[in-house]
Amino acid sequence: MKQGRGQGGDARGAGPRRGQGGAGQARPGRGGKTGQGRAGQGGAGQGAAAAHAGQPRQGRGRPPRDEARNAAYDLMRAVDERDAYANLLMPTLLRQRRITGRDAALATELAYGTLRGLGTYDEVIAACSDRPPEEVDPPLLDAVRLGVHQLLRTRIPPHAAVSATIDLVRLRVGPGPSRYANAVLRKVAGRTLEQWLEIVAPPRAQDPIGNLVVTYSHPRWIVSALRDAVGGDVDETAALLEADNERPRVTLVARPGRATVEELVAAGAEPAAYSPYAAYLPEGDPGAIPAVGEARAAVQDEASQLVALALTRVPLDRDGSWLDMCAGPGGKAGLLDAVATQRGARLLGADVQYHRARLVWGTTREAKVITADGTRPAWRPGAFDRVMLDAPCTGLGALRRRPEARWRRDPRSIPELTALQRRLLDSALEAVRPGGVVAYVTCSPHLAETRAVVEDVRDRAEVLDARAFLPEVSGLGDGPYAQFWPHRHGTDAMFLALLRRA
Repeated sequence: MKQGRGQGGDARGAGPRRGQGGAGQARPGRGGKTGQGRAGQGGAGQGAAAAHAGQPRQGRGRPPRDEARNAAYDLMRAVDERDAYANLLMPTLLRQRRITGRDAALATELAYGTLRGLGTYDEVIAACSDRPPEEVDPPLLDAVRLGVHQLLRTRIPPHAAVSATIDLVRLRVGPGPSRYANAVLRKVAGRTLEQWLEIVAPPRAQDPIGNLVVTYSHPRWIVSALRDAVGGDVDETAALLEADNERPRVTLVARPGRATVEELVAAGAEPAAYSPYAAYLPEGDPGAIPAVGEARAAVQDEASQLVALALTRVPLDRDGSWLDMCAGPGGKAGLLDAVATQRGARLLGADVQYHRARLVWGTTREAKVITADGTRPAWRPGAFDRVMLDAPCTGLGALRRRPEARWRRDPRSIPELTALQRRLLDSALEAVRPGGVVAYVTCSPHLAETRAVVEDVRDRAEVLDARAFLPEVSGLGDGPYAQFWPHRHGTDAMFLALLRRA
């Protein structure tokens, strides 16, 4: 899945604000004055920690600067103000500020966890505040959200979470706003997350989608799309949404002929469950592993590896020329290049954006890499035996890796994206020779981006049973397509269709 590559990219909506994704839908008897009253009754006197936690420290000088929390706060503000990508900015912030070890882990957990939980936290804040979150000054709201996350989803003691958040507000927003933060957080501290969900989430029996929206902090349209993708089962939808909120494990790929899984294991990784070239890294910096630093191995989701390998496993009578049509940033291209080299085949990697093509060049060794628009191909028709089309999509299958992405995606972008996906798939089928094979891949399980796109070309190509080329993996669906899931496989929700040109 390629986001923001320029071939349709991802349409960005407004920043994450309560109500925009459905997590803050007004409901009779929830939030508003009713919610404030219930929260007020529980917020005071619910244990000693809640009673005295975070009292404003009047008369004190400038509060101490907590580098981990300030880094988390700055990332939150960057996401809101300039649409920064959290997974790209956080390593930069940590490196620039020389934050390491436990402080780096804390900063990352606070920022990513808060971004994932915004929908839930804003409902709780609404129940504890005299005004809705969208009317709170954004810098103050982000600091309060960080405090709510610490109170409801970490093991940080309540008094420490409130006190540290008040210090952050005083330092970064001002002493006046710290009184608002203190009042809200004291109420939040009076209940557990489960208790708050009983108050702010509608009952699942009455409003199953609304319950999932608030409980698992996803916009309503995404919850509806994912429920449709899993066949309408509410319990399985809940399991998928819960998996979206978990921190994904780091998965490595040993590019064949250049590195081995054994080498990665010797460097501290563990053998993976499915891909023969994958290993899981339980802890540590992947870049510190020599094979990764030398681009002989890389970080790559296991489903991403397997959809590329499935393309290489389809038997052909002639097999010398391969194309990765939308190759940036180069994860699949790096693996395809290694496999092609072992077989004596050659890979052409193309991307419409120059800087992404440069990334592909850095991940490959023998491939030729060009800047080219897949909808206006720079190659002659029927030139390739195998074509990988990793199409631009909404990225709903990788929400756990991009914590802010769920709040940026806009359902209004889907018609534009699916139109682009169809044009690219048409181009891919023209690029492959008769008898050759195309892999159509999206990092989204959305039915409009997956089955609906492929169904439009079934009169031009034979749809192979993709599951037959992934014997390592069960639970990929009823076929002929293969659908990976975070809650079933521990991978991104990658979709694969294999098409042999007639």
